Amino acid sequence: MTQPINFSAEIRQHQDINAAFVNFPFDTFELFGKKGQVKVKVLLDDKVEYRSSLANMGGGCHRLGLTQAIRKELGKTFGDLIEVKLWEDKEERVVIVPEDVQELLNPKAKEFYDSLSYTHKKEYIRWIEDAKKEETRKRRKVKMIEMLLDGKKGI
Repeated sequence: MTQPINFSAEIRQHQDINAAFVNFPFDTFELFGKKGQVKVKVLLDDKVEYRSSLANMGGGCHRLGLTQAIRKELGKTFGDLIEVKLWEDKEERVVIVPEDVQELLNPKAKEFYDSLSYTHKKEYIRWIEDAKKEETRKRRKVKMIEMLLDGKKGI
């Protein structure tokens, strides 16, 4: 692994919605040879680790999104400072499809699912796995197949 890139950043709110990010204070082209999205592994405040991406959202710099779950785990919110360590993530990102979902995927639904981005695949599977009741999980699996057959990329 290469040396991590370290910086401190303020958690910023995206417009007036409950979405947060930090600005990446370096040039991604200089560091990674990329102007667009850069997949990264991140360690925040030396305690919360996750995989994400630096996204070029305009305004002259890339941003690192912070989900509500990440902020809650950190105990931080908009305006707070965090310590960021990140590395370029060159590992393939794979979503494990639960067996009960694999059994429902007919060839057409599976073909469309396989064509989706990592993020869209992850959203579908997380939606199913987050069901608290078995009947909710069953309903969501059926709905997922319908949405895949209709060509819907996301939930």
